[in-house]
Amino acid sequence: MTAVDAELIEAGDGEIIRSSLDEPERFAVLFDRYARQVHRYVSRRLGTQLADDIVGETFLIAFRRRETYDPARTLARPWLYGIATTLMARHRRSEERFLRALQRTGTDPLPEPMAETVVRRVAAGAQERTLAGALARLPRGDRDVLLLVAWADLSYGETAQALDIPLGTVRSRLHRARRRLREALGGADPTREEN
Repeated sequence: MTAVDAELIEAGDGEIIRSSLDEPERFAVLFDRYARQVHRYVSRRLGTQLADDIVGETFLIAFRRRETYDPARTLARPWLYGIATTLMARHRRSEERFLRALQRTGTDPLPEPMAETVVRRVAAGAQERTLAGALARLPRGDRDVLLLVAWADLSYGETAQALDIPLGTVRSRLHRARRRLREALGGADPTREEN
């Protein structure tokens, strides 16, 4: 590893994107940093088959739009999740079918069961099916906010950046989504941290 490579690995995302304008291969550092996280998030929502395509397209779009990125933003993670979420909107019906299938069968086809992510805060089993059905019924905007916070571990501010919406909208959508999930789960909150 050269000194430039080591510097690049330590650099903030904004600096990496800026430097990739002159040396495009530097953009690969962002892929190495975030591709697995974005893939895990998309897989949770759409399954692994679509996740491969969406992650590839996310980074391709990010690469093509890197000139418009504000280098003052030190983290590109919200930007990348925003692109991925926009791409997933094309597959909203697939996501709803995926969640309804999970609701009916109780079998999560992904290697990491849903209970170990968002639902880890809720007793698994029957509640997982109920949660999948409730997630499928959420309006897309509410579901996007909830899952960016719960599955992608984005802060409210990062979620607002990712979706290009005001912070207050994030808060209201998250509140509404949590309320609906609590109602579906008989009062349990699957998004609350356990202490």
